[in-house]
Amino acid sequence: MPIYEYRCQACGRKVTVLHRSIHNIQQPNCPRCGSDQLKRLISKVSVVRSEEARLEALADPDRWGDFDENDPKSMARFMRKMKEELGGELGDELGDEFDEVVERLEAGEDPESIEESLGDSFGGGGGGGIDMVM
Repeated sequence: MPIYEYRCQACGRKVTVLHRSIHNIQQPNCPRCGSDQLKRLISKVSVVRSEEARLEALADPDRWGDFDENDPKSMARFMRKMKEELGGELGDELGDEFDEVVERLEAGEDPESIEESLGDSFGGGGGGGIDMVM
């Protein structure tokens, strides 16, 4: 049962139509103006990637964009992108401390001062918590 999107050439409305069978697709009419001048559109698709594929994408420096490790705001953008890329449970596991670090970096705070103030609550100490994220 395919779902297709159409644009009415008469009134410009975008409509979504569920066809009951792929073998019996008939040209629909616009529900707004009744025109039969609907043009089928290419629909957006969603690609499901594995956790491994998402992590590989994060590890590729070519995908880091304008990342500058000396700019706290750039670090914050990258960290937000990392959390979005991880998504779901992995993103949630980063916790409130991660969000606090990102907010403080966005405000321009120095990464070392953030690490000092959070101590062992972020990164487990010993290796430099923010460096471990990067």
